[in-house]
Amino acid sequence: MRAFVALFLITSVLGAAGGETFSLPARSRVKDAANPEKFSVKEETLKWDAAKTAVVICDMWDDHTCKNAAKRVGEMVGRANEFIKDARKRGALIIHCPSDTMKFYEGTPQRKLAQAAPKVDTSVPLQRWVKILPDREGKLPIDDSDGGNDDETPGAKGPPYPWTRQNAAIEIMDGDAITDSAEAFYLMKQRGIENVIELGVHTNMCVLGRPFSIRQLVTQGMNVILVRDLTDAMYNPKMAPFVTHFEGTRLVIEHIEKYWCPTTTSSALLGGDSFRFKGDPKGN
Repeated sequence: MRAFVALFLITSVLGAAGGETFSLPARSRVKDAANPEKFSVKEETLKWDAAKTAVVICDMWDDHTCKNAAKRVGEMVGRANEFIKDARKRGALIIHCPSDTMKFYEGTPQRKLAQAAPKVDTSVPLQRWVKILPDREGKLPIDDSDGGNDDETPGAKGPPYPWTRQNAAIEIMDGDAITDSAEAFYLMKQRGIENVIELGVHTNMCVLGRPFSIRQLVTQGMNVILVRDLTDAMYNPKMAPFVTHFEGTRLVIEHIEKYWCPTTTSSALLGGDSFRFKGDPKGN
């Protein structure tokens, strides 16, 4: 009995030293073997070591050329910050990626942390932007060729752009990193990160295409999951397939689940109901 208790205590200590495990309900879509045009929903639970996991916050800016997009970020940002805080507490590396705003963070410890990561040679070249890969995913299910601005009277597309920093409601803490480039991947490799939880905007653009985002990271062999209730698309309902803005976002999420990576919700860490925009009766 004493030997059993001793073994139990040793195992418990080693488990604690190894950090927490994220238990992430994951949804993906799998091709039907008999009909490649048909997909079925697959649900599983992923178990990820928090110490080998990074949370990437994509382009959650303080403003946007699309005022409706900026308002939706304002709605989402409180829940996003709580999710980030919880992931940080459990041992994940937090990487803030507000593109085109690095001047604001120049000289901060978080910015220096990302800059200090040694460059890594990769078999697939890292790119500033990864466009649609037709051989893998085909075209997006929405037409965003107009830029996706759903304002009643869209303003100038820019540049210059109105964003200057990440939304201030997202806390940046000691030990976090800030970047808008492949430095994110270099830092992940330096830290032994194998898993990435992605959240932020916009689902059909930066969340897929940035150097710290889904296409790039999956191509580099990382395990990636998108937090589908903490994202939003750039989609104008006046464009095909002529559905509501929120339905357009859901269509992009389904596209990601089919061709790139699974998705989860913020409830995986926070419990309770997942986030839902005020104007969306359904939610993601």
